[in-house]
Amino acid sequence: MGDHDGMSDEESDLPWIGRPARAALAVAGVTRRADLASWTERDLLALHGVGPKAVRLLREAGVALAEPSPGR
Repeated sequence: MGDHDGMSDEESDLPWIGRPARAALAVAGVTRRADLASWTERDLLALHGVGPKAVRLLREAGVALAEPSPGR
C-alpha cells in the first residue's frame, strides 16, 4: 500500500522521501522518476519541503538528476 500522501504506487514510481518532500514535488508537477531528469539538486532544494535528506534518498534510490549548468 503506497498511499502515503493520496498518490498510489501505480501513479508514482518515486521512492518514499517523506510527505512534505513528496507533496512539494507533486505541486511542482513531479510524480515520476523520469520527471526529475531535468531537475538539479539545487532546483530540488529550492522547493519548500525538500531538504538534503530527501535529495539523498532520491540519489540512493538511483533517481537520475540533471547536472548543474556551468556557472550555476
